[in-house]
Amino acid sequence: MKKSKIFIACDTTKISTVKEIINKTKNSKIKIGYKFGLEFLNSKNGRNFVSKLKKKIIFADLKINDIPNTCVSTIKAIKDLRVKYLTIHISSGLQALKAAKKASGAIKLVGVSVLTSLDNKALKEIGYNKNVKKLVLDQARLAKKANLDAIVCSAQEISVVKKVFKKEIITPGIRFSSNVYDQKRVLTPKLAYKNGSDWLVIGRPITRGNIKKNINKLIDHLNQ
Repeated sequence: MKKSKIFIACDTTKISTVKEIINKTKNSKIKIGYKFGLEFLNSKNGRNFVSKLKKKIIFADLKINDIPNTCVSTIKAIKDLRVKYLTIHISSGLQALKAAKKASGAIKLVGVSVLTSLDNKALKEIGYNKNVKKLVLDQARLAKKANLDAIVCSAQEISVVKKVFKKEIITPGIRFSSNVYDQKRVLTPKLAYKNGSDWLVIGRPITRGNIKKNINKLIDHLNQ
């Protein structure tokens, strides 16, 4: 049986907290990678810490969103981090996505679709005239056209994405309970896998409180 794959979101600026997360999430039951976002990678010592991590699956969640030249320059600037996955907003446009993919080399370039903190009302406020699922479908088509390696989407849109995009699907907005924090479109780990996710991104439900206990709770949930 294939191991479930989880990216633990290390959303902090504290090196000691990240060391604790890495130490306490070690297990033989599920495959673990570590996601570092803007908060940690922009912190005083965060970037240096990630550059020295060895034998870990590193996901740099930079969510690049800029003109093609800047996207390419950013990818070149982080090559020393030896990351496995790197995010770019699909809304950067096809030209930027293709340029970034060409520059990414061995790094798996991950297209970010509609953020899981947004819903139809929020999209309308921004100026989109499509609902979440229609917009995500268009973005999945663009990701395929740019030959991206993976897509980040809500578990609720996996079936839509799979219609046009056949590579890895990474799913944030994972919750064990009704405590959704600042997310809107969420699902439990088991249902996310059932829908077809390859990787789940889990932060606060694992990293808040007793980390070892939370990991065991996740393993029990997946084995039910």
